[in-house]
Amino acid sequence: MGEIRVGVFLENYEDLLLKKIGKLGRKKVRSARVEAVADTGAVMMLLSEDLVEGLGLEKKDKAIVTLANEQKVELGIAGTLRVSVAGRHWETDCLIGPPQCEPLLGQLVMERLDLIADPLRQTVTPRPESPFLPSLKLK
Repeated sequence: MGEIRVGVFLENYEDLLLKKIGKLGRKKVRSARVEAVADTGAVMMLLSEDLVEGLGLEKKDKAIVTLANEQKVELGIAGTLRVSVAGRHWETDCLIGPPQCEPLLGQLVMERLDLIADPLRQTVTPRPESPFLPSLKLK
């Protein structure tokens, strides 16, 4: 079995808010449809630097990130973006990867949207116990 790839729709959340209050004018909401690797080992979403710039996301902060090979690197954090997967949506920030790197859908997004990686079907789907809305724990 290979990696799980999933279609993800990304939108600049600030653009969405400006559109909602009628302040976006003739501009369109900056958005992108990408295929991302559903990476249950990654915490956050990772987007390439060129995609972050194309979406017009603000560079906000930095973090030290541990890669799969245990190497530690400093990456930027940008946001805010609206992530839509499997009919569910969430506003979040993302890590900024090198140009043209592959998008990663991390655990925070999957947990918040109550999605599970299904290796047999090679997709990400809503958890069977919550097919219509995410079910979140407050324990």
